[in-house]
Amino acid sequence: MNEDFLHYVWKYQLFSIHNLKTTSKEDLIILKIGNHNQNSGPDFLNAQLKIDDQVWVGNVEIHLKSSDWYVHHHEIDENYDAVILHVVWEDDATVFMKNNEPLPVLVLKDFVFTTALHNYRNLFSVKQRWIPCEKEIYSVDNFTIENWKERLFFERLERKSLEMNQVLVENQNDFEAVLFQLLAKNFGLKVNGEVFFSLVKSFDFSILRKVRFNEHQLAALIFGQAGFLEEVVEEEYHLQLKTTYRYLQHKYHLVAMEKMQFSFFRMRPTNFPTIRLAQLIALYYVHQNLFSKMMQIKTLKAFYELFEIDVHQFWKTHYTFNKTSKLSSKKLTKSFVNLLLINTVFPLKFLYQKNRGEVNEEVFLDILKKIKPEKNSIISKFDEIGIKAKNGYETQALLELKNNYCTKKLCLRCAVGVKLLR
Repeated sequence: MNEDFLHYVWKYQLFSIHNLKTTSKEDLIILKIGNHNQNSGPDFLNAQLKIDDQVWVGNVEIHLKSSDWYVHHHEIDENYDAVILHVVWEDDATVFMKNNEPLPVLVLKDFVFTTALHNYRNLFSVKQRWIPCEKEIYSVDNFTIENWKERLFFERLERKSLEMNQVLVENQNDFEAVLFQLLAKNFGLKVNGEVFFSLVKSFDFSILRKVRFNEHQLAALIFGQAGFLEEVVEEEYHLQLKTTYRYLQHKYHLVAMEKMQFSFFRMRPTNFPTIRLAQLIALYYVHQNLFSKMMQIKTLKAFYELFEIDVHQFWKTHYTFNKTSKLSSKKLTKSFVNLLLINTVFPLKFLYQKNRGEVNEEVFLDILKKIKPEKNSIISKFDEIGIKAKNGYETQALLELKNNYCTKKLCLRCAVGVKLLR
């Protein structure tokens, strides 16, 4: 049994409300269940009850056992002085109010609907399932599913933007600096993401602001800080970058990272850290005010055009500094741009608009619904159980559902779970 289930039963009155009796055999009529409190304090606030012939207005506290009142030390917490009813599954102890009178108790086990209990046990008892409702989710109506997806999407966007807010605080509310750091992290993908993030935080963004008008200096700064210019390479472009980096290093008191931190192992050449850094350099050389431009864009096509950049000529015939390869442009693919939009640009844009009090939800939905669905194990598994994502908006919603509801078994806070249990 789960205390959240008792909250759910009380909130939706999934029990017989006729002939209710407290443990003291008093008649109980629920006039108002109260407002569900998600913060500290009693579980339902401002409830209205009629106990025998007396109408009471106050709060309702819910526990699995009556003794939990003392386990949680509510007897010494004045926030619980206005509790007028203790709702429990098992009454194993008498709880006294401040006036030494017993607190009225309702044992839900005696009144809960059998179907609600059966649905609850059916949903939570099967441990082998990928998600608790994988055998039943197909039966939930489309209206419920679609509305829940939209809420999940914005929950995910909100959560990501809050995580980015910490980076914003660290950068003294400099959105340009935050965009650069988070874009760099995503350019590194899962394998090199954290190393890329450490790289761009190893120097002040003000230095990049000064050198980004000069492609050569910008490349020298990035590759130099990454440690790629510390090795001995008989290649003219590498030697030129090294000379320029030594100048920048002396001028700005820079300390290079160790190249060994970057992983090339079992990666496709197009994802080599050298190539991803070359693309990041090209992006910031072409677009001097990247954040401002991104905040103004309202269509997917315009975003694709913004990321339509090409690397320095050297990288068209190289994947690393010390080996020549077949000629290729190495432009950013649309699928890679989609990842950047989903994981960095949109959450940061959401945070920016929220700070200005002007969130345009329709723009986010419109663009995400035009992005192709992401491909990963979670989305594939949802497809297997009959929930097929048609676009990037839906894959983001399903990822939020799986990671923050299904895996944590928060079915009682999920629209699908609530629908099935009712």
